[in-house]
Amino acid sequence: MRLTQGTFSYLPDLTEAEIRGQVEYCLRNGWAVSIEFTDDPHPRNVYWEMWGLPMFDLKDAAGVMHELAECRKARPNDYIRISGYNREQGYQSTMLSFLAQRPPEEPGFFLDRMEAADRQIRYTIRPYAAQKPPGRRY
Repeated sequence: MRLTQGTFSYLPDLTEAEIRGQVEYCLRNGWAVSIEFTDDPHPRNVYWEMWGLPMFDLKDAAGVMHELAECRKARPNDYIRISGYNREQGYQSTMLSFLAQRPPEEPGFFLDRMEAADRQIRYTIRPYAAQKPPGRRY
């Protein structure tokens, strides 16, 4: 199973040059860039752990690429995403978010089906990875 979250998620994984190009696009637009990681990529888990602080004042993509490389070394089995935030209106709006790394194996999700009143059927998705304790999910 292949997780499809964020921009470009239906495309093949981005190369290093393509990731750098997207980071440069964020910086050209004046957006702050952040790197986040998780081992639980549930679609409603929008609060991933941050790698350092958001990079507000960078002008060169090399700084982001260096931090991405460090995050990859420290978290080789996690999902890592890069996000670009526009802060011009006094609050941060996510303008771009994409996966920069996937774990070597993506275990996927299972579907819980529950019957409710009036013959309604409700579904919940749960990641197979969440059955293991945090830090050992992959």
